[in-house]
Amino acid sequence: MTAPLTPSAIQALRAHAPGTQSSVHFNHAGASLPSTASIQAIHAHLKREAAQGPMEAGVAARDLTEAARTLAAQLLNAQVEEIALTGGNSPGWGAAFAALPAWRPGDRILVGRHEWGGNLAAMRLIAQRAGATLETIPSDDSGCVDPQALEAMLDDRVRLIALTWLPANGGLINPAAAIGRVARKHDIPYFVDGAQAVGQIPIDVREVGCDVLSGAGRKALRGPRGTGLLYVRREFLDRLTPAFVDTHSAPLGVDGEPVLRADAARLESAENSLALRCGLANALREALDLGLDTIRATIDATAQTLRAELAAIPGVSVLDQGREQSGLVAFNLAGQDAADVQRALAAQGITIGSNGVPYTPLDMQARGLDRIARASVSYLTSGDEIDRLLQALRKLAA
Repeated sequence: MTAPLTPSAIQALRAHAPGTQSSVHFNHAGASLPSTASIQAIHAHLKREAAQGPMEAGVAARDLTEAARTLAAQLLNAQVEEIALTGGNSPGWGAAFAALPAWRPGDRILVGRHEWGGNLAAMRLIAQRAGATLETIPSDDSGCVDPQALEAMLDDRVRLIALTWLPANGGLINPAAAIGRVARKHDIPYFVDGAQAVGQIPIDVREVGCDVLSGAGRKALRGPRGTGLLYVRREFLDRLTPAFVDTHSAPLGVDGEPVLRADAARLESAENSLALRCGLANALREALDLGLDTIRATIDATAQTLRAELAAIPGVSVLDQGREQSGLVAFNLAGQDAADVQRALAAQGITIGSNGVPYTPLDMQARGLDRIARASVSYLTSGDEIDRLLQALRKLAA
C-alpha cells in the first residue's frame, strides 16, 4: 500500500498554497486552494496577452495551453484525442449528453441514486420532451449503486446509464468499474460524472469502462475555476453530434459544409480562457508529480481520522455511507440547521460546505435528509486544521 504524506511533507506543500495561510479550508470539494505556481501560470499568460495581444499570445503559447490536454490524458490513462478541455464539469457533461442521438418515446435512462442535480435536470428535461423515462438504479445495503440490480433492469429500451462516482453529499464511492462492466456487456452508453473523483483517486478510464467521463479543474485537482476535463472514448465519438458547433469544433470544408472534428475537441468551443488552461496544466502536472496513489492515501487517512473524531462529539451524526469512502465527510449537528453551522464556522474563519436537496435530490429524499454539513479534505489538510474544526464544533454542540 502507498503511504500517506508525512506531516512535514504536507507542511511543505502548504507553504506553496497561499490560501492555507489565510483560512482553515474544509471546502475542497467545492473548490480547493491553488498553488502559487498555478496562479503564476495564469498571470504569465495574461501578461503575454497584454504584451502581444490575446490572439497572438494564444498562437505563441499553444504548446503551454495544449499541455493540459496531454496531461489530462495521462491522468486518466486515455489518448490525447479522447480529451476535450471544457469550462467545468457541468459544461462538459452537458455537451456530451446533448450530443447523443435523438431520444424517442419509451427510451429509458438509468441513474444512480446519487446523481448530481444538474445532470438530473438535463436528463429530466429531455425525457419530458421526448416521452422517455428516468429511473433510479437500486442501491445495496452499503448505500452504493448495485451492479446486479442494474443488470436486472436492462432491456433493449435502455439508452443511457449515468453514474455520479463520488457523490457531492457525502463520502461514498460508487463501484464505477463494476457498473462499467455491465454497460459494456450490453453495449449501453455509460456516462460517469467524475467531478469529485478527478484528482482525488487514481482513474483508469479503460478499467472504468465508461464512454464519457467529466471532471472539474477547481476541486481535488486544485486548478482554476472555469476549467474542466471531458473524456470521450474514441470508439464512441462518432455517436455524438454536438448540439452547437463553431469554427473550432466543425470548420467549414472546401464545399462550404461543416466537418466535425475527429477528436473529442468536437465538444469544445473556440471561446475559452487560455490563461486558465495554463493554470490547469500546472495543476495537472503537480498532481501527476505527487502521484495519485499518494494523494488518495493521504486524503483517505485524513478523512477517516476526521470521521472518527466527529462521531465522538455528542450530538454530531456522521452521514457517510459506502464500503469505500472519499474525502467528503458529511455530518449534521443535532438541533442545528447545517447552513447555520456553516455560517457559525465561517465567522471563526473555518470554511465548510452545506448541501441541500437540489444537489443530490434522489439520495437526500431517499434518506430523509433536508440539508447536510460537509467538511471536505485535501492532501493539504493539516492536523492543526482538524483540531480547530473539532474544537469549534464541540462548542457549537455544547
